[in-house]
Amino acid sequence: MKKKSINSNTLLLLITIGLFIVMYVIGCIIYGSKGFSHFQTFLNILINNSGLLCVAAGMTCVMLTGGIDISVGALIAMDCMFLAVGITNWGWNPILLCVLVLAIGLVFGGVIGFLVGYLDIQPFIVTMAGMFFARGMTAVICTDQVSISDGLFKTLAGIKIYMPFGIGSYTNSKGVVQVPYVRLHVIIALVVLVVIFLMLRYTKFGRSLYAVGGSEQSATMMGLDVKKTKMKAYVLSSFLCSIGGICYCMNTLTGNVQQATGLEMDAISSAVIGGTLLTGGVGNVIGSFFGVLINGTISTLVKTNGKLLSSWSNIAVAALLCFFIVLQSVFAKIKERSK
Repeated sequence: MKKKSINSNTLLLLITIGLFIVMYVIGCIIYGSKGFSHFQTFLNILINNSGLLCVAAGMTCVMLTGGIDISVGALIAMDCMFLAVGITNWGWNPILLCVLVLAIGLVFGGVIGFLVGYLDIQPFIVTMAGMFFARGMTAVICTDQVSISDGLFKTLAGIKIYMPFGIGSYTNSKGVVQVPYVRLHVIIALVVLVVIFLMLRYTKFGRSLYAVGGSEQSATMMGLDVKKTKMKAYVLSSFLCSIGGICYCMNTLTGNVQQATGLEMDAISSAVIGGTLLTGGVGNVIGSFFGVLINGTISTLVKTNGKLLSSWSNIAVAALLCFFIVLQSVFAKIKERSK
């Protein structure tokens, strides 16, 4: 039984990784002349999706319990607006604002987790209410677009961390050597991924998430506190979302009421494409990481083409999502027959 579950999980992950490699190689072949094959193009995918990486990690933890969280995009918008207005209009210290953003994430997740875990309300309804609340609070903070034009936060956001030994360097059309780099928020996102990976693999709480998603009844019989585990999952998701909000703001340096619209769907699709079952119990953040890379690669391919509408990236992601949902259904049936 355990062996089949592990094999299913591994197979889904390998399919995701293989799909990303194939897509990226095809992009390098077709659009190599437009710079797609440069290492910086890959790093730009990480730079543009650092916030999504954090959100997808949190979403994976929630989905492992069999839940869902559609409030993350609105929470990102609220975090960005709070940071932008706090730094630009109020003149607050950006470090203090970042701490407050993380605290808001903990409180926000605590409320949602309590309603889902202890009051047993459907996660979709609760997180939808959270989405409306966060969007509303974003407009309450400010209805205008606010940019962060100077200060410590912009300085931190502008830090470039170059690849050691000039890995992936190339000479541009002007004869200038370009050394690939990442931003500070990419490092933050990657650290988050590593920590969550280790947490899921080696801690009791991580194993509890899998157990609750696999079967709440069995988890209860094993002595696990299912309600508390669910609550912690949503607290963790919102906390990681707030970290993602800081990363997102470091990348955009703006706050806007309509910011991060649809980001919750990007996070869910990344987790599903990465092999996380909608029914819970199977998945990992490595798969979600490659799911984010696939989403980012599709968007980059569409932009590099230059002739396709941006909506084609949504169509491609929708097709992939349907494909992986069908795969999940097949694995779910296999799992039922093995019981």
